[in-house]
Amino acid sequence: MELGIGIGWRPEIADEVEALAGIDWVEAVAENLCADHLPDSLVRLRERGVRVVPHGVALGLGGADRPDPVRLASLAARAELLGTPLVTEHIAFVRAGGPLTASPRLEAGHLLPVPRTRDALDVLCENVRIAQDSLPVPLALENIAALITWPGEELTEGRFLAELVERTGVRLLIDVANLHTNHVNLGQDPAKALDELPVEAIAYVHVAGGVEKNGVWHDTHAHPVTAPVLDVLAELRSRVDPPGVLLERDDAFPPAGELAGELDAIRATLRRAAPPTRGPGAAPGVGSASASASASASASASASASGEDPCRAVRGGDRPPVAPAPAGTRDRTAVAQAALLSALVAGTPAPEGFDHRRLRVQSRALAAKRADVVAKVAPELPEILGDGYRAAFLAYADGRPMSGGYRRDALDFAEHVLIAGGPADPAARRRLTYWWQDRAGARPPRRGTQLIRAARAALVGR
Repeated sequence: MELGIGIGWRPEIADEVEALAGIDWVEAVAENLCADHLPDSLVRLRERGVRVVPHGVALGLGGADRPDPVRLASLAARAELLGTPLVTEHIAFVRAGGPLTASPRLEAGHLLPVPRTRDALDVLCENVRIAQDSLPVPLALENIAALITWPGEELTEGRFLAELVERTGVRLLIDVANLHTNHVNLGQDPAKALDELPVEAIAYVHVAGGVEKNGVWHDTHAHPVTAPVLDVLAELRSRVDPPGVLLERDDAFPPAGELAGELDAIRATLRRAAPPTRGPGAAPGVGSASASASASASASASASASGEDPCRAVRGGDRPPVAPAPAGTRDRTAVAQAALLSALVAGTPAPEGFDHRRLRVQSRALAAKRADVVAKVAPELPEILGDGYRAAFLAYADGRPMSGGYRRDALDFAEHVLIAGGPADPAARRRLTYWWQDRAGARPPRRGTQLIRAARAALVGR
C-alpha cells in the first residue's frame, strides 16, 4: 500500500493544504472529526483522490484497562466514513486509576510512555488484538516521544516494537522526530532502534519539528523540522523505502511557502539516502533490514499479482493467536501507571526509581499542554482573562488533575476562577460568569437571553 508524501491536515491550515502541490495523502486527528460528516476541505481533497488517514490520540492502548468499546466504535466509524486504507494510534497510556485500582480516574491529556517490560507488553498485545478485531481496516501504532523512562525496563524500544509486531501482526508508524527526542532526552540511539525493529512492518513515517530547552528536547510540532530529525529519516531510508512519509504540524502554523519548503526537504532527504540501485549480479545490500524489507516488498508484489490482499495478515483470522494477559498483569500495570500519573498531575510523591527532575519537567509540560488545548477549545477564556490567563490556568492545574475532557476542564477552570473572586475587572467577571452559565446549565440559554447578555456586555464595554 503506497501512500507517498503527505501532510497533517488541520482546520487552521486547510486552505494551505489544499493548495500545496504534490500532496498524495493527508492525516487527520480522528477525535477532531465528526462521525457522520466531514469538513468541506476533506471532502474536496477526497474528490481529488487524496487519501485521508484518521490518527487517533485517545485510545490509550498501552493502558492497564482494556480498550473502551465506545472509543473503538468511534474510530471504526471514522475509518468507514473516510474509506481509509488503515487507521493509526499510539503506543502509550493516556489515563489511569479507576476500578482496577479503586481510585479516581485520572486523565493525562497527553501520551505517556509504557514501561518496556514483559508485563506491559502482555497487556499491550491483548489490547492491540481487541482493537484490531474491532476495526474495519488494519491498525498501525506509533512510537512516542518521552521525557521520562521507567525503572527496571527489560527491553529496548526496538525489541519491544519487534515483539509487538511478531505477536500481533500490527503495523508500525515510525516517528523519526520521536526517535530523535528520545536520543536527546534519554540517550537512546536511533540507529540501534532502527536496526532492531522490523522495518518491513512500517506503514508510514512521521516527520515533525521541535525545540531544545535546557538540554531537554520538546517535541512541539510547532517548530520547523531540524537537520538532526532529517538525519534520522535518512537512517531509516537507508534501510527501507517507507510506503509513506508525512509532515506533522499542530501549532504556530507557518505560511504555505514554509510548509512546502519542509516537504521539499523531506523529499530531498529521501532521495539522497536511498541506497544505490543494484543491477543483476551486484553484491547484496549491507543491512539485514534492507534485505528483509526487499523480501517483504517482493512478497507484497507477488500477493498483489496473484490477487491476494497484502494486508490480510494484519486484519483477518491469520494473525497469530494472542493469549490474554496473565493473571495479575493488568492489576500490577494499573497500580504502576496510576502512581506515576498521580505524581505528574496531582502532586503525590514520585514513585520509587524515577528521576525526580525529569518528573517535574514532564509535570510542567502536561500543565502547559492543558493550558494550550483549553485555550483552543474555549478561546473565549484567554480573551476574557487576557495576559493573566496562562498564569491563572497553571495555578489552577497545580494539584488538580483532569478527570474529563478538555471542555470539562475549561468549565472547571472558569468555575475555579469565579469562586476565587476573579477576574478583578467587573466587566471581565461578568463576561466569564455568562460564559460559564451558558455552558454549564442544563440547556443552552435561549436566543433572547443571549441577546440581552450581549447587549449588557456591549454597554459595560463602553
